[in-house]
Amino acid sequence: MNSSFLPILYLSLFLFLSFPSPSHSLKCNPNDKKVLLKIKNDLGNPYHLASWDPNTDCCDWYVVECDRKTNRINALTVFQANISGQIPAAVGDLPFLETLQFHHITNLTGTIPHTITKLINLKELRLSFTNLSGPIPEFISQLKNLTLLELNYNQFTGTIPPSLSELPNLSEIYLDRNKLTGQIPESFGKFRQIQNLYLSHNSLTGPVPKSLGNLKFTTLDFSRNKLEGDISFLFGKNKKIRLIDFSRNTFEFDISKVEFPESLTWLDLNHNRIFGSLPEGLKDLQLQNLNVSYNRLCGQIPQGGKLQSFDVYSYLPNKCLCGSPLPACK
Repeated sequence: MNSSFLPILYLSLFLFLSFPSPSHSLKCNPNDKKVLLKIKNDLGNPYHLASWDPNTDCCDWYVVECDRKTNRINALTVFQANISGQIPAAVGDLPFLETLQFHHITNLTGTIPHTITKLINLKELRLSFTNLSGPIPEFISQLKNLTLLELNYNQFTGTIPPSLSELPNLSEIYLDRNKLTGQIPESFGKFRQIQNLYLSHNSLTGPVPKSLGNLKFTTLDFSRNKLEGDISFLFGKNKKIRLIDFSRNTFEFDISKVEFPESLTWLDLNHNRIFGSLPEGLKDLQLQNLNVSYNRLCGQIPQGGKLQSFDVYSYLPNKCLCGSPLPACK
């Protein structure tokens, strides 16, 4: 090798080793780092956040993510952590946050802080399997980019805020396993993108708003409430719904007049006041689960399809239902 070329080679090698490659060049915003350290301090410096060392790049810290274009924190996902206390108000000072999650933290208490209204980029709010309490705040309706609201398995009380329907991009709502009362808001019929609505295991009362019959649900779970009335308008041949669980309420309607969508794979109507005979269209569905027990049904179970693959407990007791898998009709 030409000796005059060696200095150039050494210089090139030195420069290559002195600067990090693009894949290691992330450096989080100093304001975000300051906020995260405030959150850690407010939570009592838990071991779960031990990687949050002020001498390291916060883009490398546990349970956070950085946007690779802006180097701003866009996700805070704390889960299954031994953490006590309340959600720090400082979470509202992460302006680029798109996902905020506190999941499966049973010692997390208090209410949802009002400061989350500053998170104008937030798309997913997951606060589940905790001991958060108080009412579900009306101010959640200010998070206009929200697509998912997950507040299940908590201790929330009071009524469901009608203002949630003002969230134009919301497609999934999980409010199940709380202590909610009152009625399902009539305003919910104004949702534009809603697909999955979980309201089970609360103490909701009254009729289901008929406006919900115009929406394109994939999943509806109203089970284990105190809801009542005719909900046949939630069914229909042209619907795209796959899972329906209306069990353990006091719904009352004639099921013989109901048409079911071909997409339906899960139907649970047990412990209601549903009457009439099971429609023939049920045998054409690819059902994975069916339970119509503890109602007031009568007549022969349609023969064919998957209806005979379910055991007798899916049909008993009813007033005068008969035919396989129950005893033959007389």
